Amino acid sequence: MNVSVEVLTLRADLDGRWSYRRATAVPSHGESPDDAARRTAGAVPGVLHSTSWRYRPEGQVVLTYAVCPDPEPGLPATPLSTLEIARGPAPDAPAPERIEVDHVVAHAVQHLAFLMSTDPVVREALMEWPEIAMALDTGEFDFMST
Repeated sequence: MNVSVEVLTLRADLDGRWSYRRATAVPSHGESPDDAARRTAGAVPGVLHSTSWRYRPEGQVVLTYAVCPDPEPGLPATPLSTLEIARGPAPDAPAPERIEVDHVVAHAVQHLAFLMSTDPVVREALMEWPEIAMALDTGEFDFMST
C-alpha cells in the first residue's frame, strides 16, 4: 500500500478568514511520515500536527498534516470557502462519498480548534499568533454538540 503525505499550511487574517497552501510528498525509504511532513513544510514556526487520513481507491493512504501558521505567508494561498467537513453517509459508513480539498482543510482547522481547547502545548504554541488564536476561538466550533 502506498502512503503519501499532504501538508496544509494554514493562515488566518484579522477577520478570521482562512486560506491555505497544499503540498504533497512521499516519505523516502526509512523516513517517517512526520519527518516527510517536516521536510515538505520547511521551517515550522508554530504547530505541525497530523489531522486526518483517507484511503484512495487506487490503493493509497493519504496522511494529512496541518502546519500553522503558514511559514511563508507572502506566497499565494487558496481562500477556504467554507468550514464544512465531509461526513460519511451513515454511522457504520464513515468514509464520505466525495472529499474535496476544502473539506480536508476545514477538518484540519476544526482539529486545531479542538486542540486549542484540549492540548496546552498546542494552545501555548498557537497563542503566539493572535490572528490564529482568534480565528480558532470564534465559538464556531462547539465540540460538545458534534
